[in-house]
Amino acid sequence: MTVKTVGLDLAKDVFQVHGISENGRVIFKKPIKRAKLLAFFQTLPPCTVGMEACGSSHHWGRQLRNLGHDVKLMPAGYVKPYVKRGKSDAVDAEAICEAVRRPTMRFVEIKTEDQQAILSIHRTRDLAVRQRTQLANMIRSLLREFGHILPIGIEAVTAFSNRHLDGDHPDMPEIANGMLGIQCYQFIGLNERISGYSKMIEQHAMRNADARRLMRMPGIGPVTASAIVATIGDAHQFRTGRDLAAWLGLTPLNKSSGGKERLGKITKQGDRYIRKLLVVGMTSRAVMAKRSPEKVDLWTAKIVADKPFRLATVAMANKAARAVWAMLTKKQEYRQPAF
Repeated sequence: MTVKTVGLDLAKDVFQVHGISENGRVIFKKPIKRAKLLAFFQTLPPCTVGMEACGSSHHWGRQLRNLGHDVKLMPAGYVKPYVKRGKSDAVDAEAICEAVRRPTMRFVEIKTEDQQAILSIHRTRDLAVRQRTQLANMIRSLLREFGHILPIGIEAVTAFSNRHLDGDHPDMPEIANGMLGIQCYQFIGLNERISGYSKMIEQHAMRNADARRLMRMPGIGPVTASAIVATIGDAHQFRTGRDLAAWLGLTPLNKSSGGKERLGKITKQGDRYIRKLLVVGMTSRAVMAKRSPEKVDLWTAKIVADKPFRLATVAMANKAARAVWAMLTKKQEYRQPAF
């Protein structure tokens, strides 16, 4: 019998494969060492290979495609309903094999090496930003223990750190000042690294035509444009702009039943990083709309004036996601909405 579908459960060293024929009969199910995985798939005829979209899945997807197989990645949450009972690698591989054959299954596009390389800069920068926030909170809390309060904002912590390293120490015990100096030194170093990462991202964004096109949309800068292009690509994997917005978790949670439509808060499912960047960018635009309504389009000015501020920024991010889809799929420039 010929293998038609293979479910591959990824791991660090020992992978599990589950192969079936066209009529669903099991042909093999066994573990395979990492070093022997490609050699095993070289012996198989071209077939459909299903995998969960997780760590190293894009690498293995590219490798297996080069061997002539039709590789399909699926979100892990969509595979879980096909797990029968218990939890093991063999059960997971069988569930993957079952899920990849479903006609309504949704798949994840395999990223190129260049996309993943650019995203590595974003991940490194995001980690540094979170570490800087932790250090800023630590500096503030230590100062507060001795009665010193810093103004709101990261700029205030940066200015204080520079002053402290220049010898302007607050009135507190020498040991505490020493610990504070170490934290200030780390904080300034993180600031410089974040600036360097941001410049690298900006350089890559300026070299990409799609990223340059997205940056012409108000509220989208180099970091957001680069992250969108590196993560989504040309956006043809989404049928409509709403599908992209739903993938980013910016659409309302549907709890309708019995003919009654009930829409809740946004789902917050999908890519958290891009959703955060879009909401932050639209927050900046909403602040400008409140201060100078004449500088924004009528729709933005109206929703900021009529709706609660956070609801307005999320709605603007939803609308921006739909515009991003149109710009990426149709290669069109940004057009200011009439209303």
